[in-house]
This record gives sequence, C-alpha cells and structure tokens, in this order.
Amino acid sequence: MSQIDPASWTARWRELGAKGDPAPWHRRLVAAYGEPHRHYHNLQHLEECLAELAAADVAAESRATIGMALWFHDAVYDPRSATNEEDSARLADECLGGAGVAAARVGEISRLILATKTHRADGSADAALLLDIDLAILGQPEKRFWEYEAAIRREYAWVPAVTFAEKRAEILRGFLLRPALYQTAAFRDRYETTARANLKAAIERLIQGGRQG
Repeated sequence: MSQIDPASWTARWRELGAKGDPAPWHRRLVAAYGEPHRHYHNLQHLEECLAELAAADVAAESRATIGMALWFHDAVYDPRSATNEEDSARLADECLGGAGVAAARVGEISRLILATKTHRADGSADAALLLDIDLAILGQPEKRFWEYEAAIRREYAWVPAVTFAEKRAEILRGFLLRPALYQTAAFRDRYETTARANLKAAIERLIQGGRQG
C-alpha cells in the first residue's frame, strides 16, 4: 500500500482524532505536491519520507504527529519564497484545527514543520527523527542522490548557473561542517558515511560547474 494513498491519509487523520471527511484535504495536499514547478519537493519526496518513518527503528513520542507533520512539511513550496515553512505550518493549523484536533497536538505539528527551515532540532525525539527523515536523501545511493541534485537545480532554473553553484555549494558545505548530519543513531549508522561522500562530490561538481559558467 502506498504511503500517500487515501487509506493511509485517512489512517493518519483518525490517529490524531480529526473529525469530518478527510478526503478533501487529501485531494488538496496531493494536488499541492503535484504542482508542475516541483521537481524534488513533490509526491515522490513525500512518499519517501513517509516510507522512512514507517521503516525507522527509532524511539519517538508520537509517530502520528510526525507523520502528519511530514504530510504538511512541504505543502506550500515556492522556490522564490522565504516563508514556505511558515505557510505550510499555517495550512496545517487550518486543516487540523478546523478538524477539531487538540490545540496542543496542532501546535506540535506546526513546530515540527518549522524545524525544517533550519534543519536543527530542539532536543525533542520527534524533531530529531523528522529532520533525519527529511535529510535521508543526502545518504541515498549515487543514482538517487544525483537525481535529487538535478531536481533541485530544475526548481531553481531561474537562478543563473554561477549564482546557483555558489549558493548551493554554500548550503551543502554548511551541512558538511556539522559534527553529525543525522541526530539519531539509526540514521547515522545507515546514512552518515554515504551522505558525506555525496556532499563532497556535489560541492566539487558545483565548483567545477561554476568555473565553467
């Protein structure tokens, strides 16, 4: 069963105690992740994130909360905007608050979504797991990693090549300079070494491309 099909969404909805018909919001979110300007932040990314959650052998306070935060974490995505995370959190508030989910749970989901802006956890187990899931792409085998890098470039096709190379390399160096990319032992064991190799290769390719540009 797909992680993003209506039955999976409905299960998340019921886990949180949401009331009413979950189908309209499922359609709205699937349409959002299917927007034509999305090349990475799309339904494949959402499905991969939810699959990581399902497979993760990591302690968490509430997998239902993490799962719903993943559904909404890129619900609003415009590469020209600096407020995607805030806008996505507001959409989650609109949806879940309107469906009668407890205010504390809605607030926690919003907090997790906002954590994806900096990819720095606040010490909570749920934030650590959610952010590790979102960064799992960095530790994928070469084929998938380079698909990801190419998709990010397509999302920023309007940025000149030299500028993109400089800014993208800066972002990737920031991750590489962290003592650990992943905050949970399970994700470090599985992805850390490959992720660091991928980041180094991507930075080198960006530097070379910037020179050629």
